[in-house]
Amino acid sequence: MNNLTLAQSYLLKAKARLKTLNVLYEEGAFSDVVREAQEVVELALKGMLRQIGVEPPKVHDVGDLIVEYRRMFVSEIAAQADRLREISRWLRKEREFAFYGEIDFVPTLEYSEEDATRAMADAKIVVDAASLSIPSPSP
Repeated sequence: MNNLTLAQSYLLKAKARLKTLNVLYEEGAFSDVVREAQEVVELALKGMLRQIGVEPPKVHDVGDLIVEYRRMFVSEIAAQADRLREISRWLRKEREFAFYGEIDFVPTLEYSEEDATRAMADAKIVVDAASLSIPSPSP
């Protein structure tokens, strides 16, 4: 039986969703890449917080908590804390626009390949950091 923690579950979900970004990208669904990348980042960061014993709040951007608790992470992650917060903040800001848009902001027209590429790269940075922080599940 697999003894899976909630932090490990969040990381597994983030890794699976990270893979789906490629499919959306290949379809030219750049706004969906941005939206889904935000969820990848949120899951990975919340998993990292859970791993160190911090209950993440029910908000979409927990980057400030990563910075606040940086001392509880290994030095490699602590050194990236500001970058992780920046990624979380950017994608949180784009979350609703990328999904719903506005009367004068049509997501499928507004988000570019460059936006999607950035979102995918940023999501990978966060998942890689989470992978350093959260141990693999035991068999």
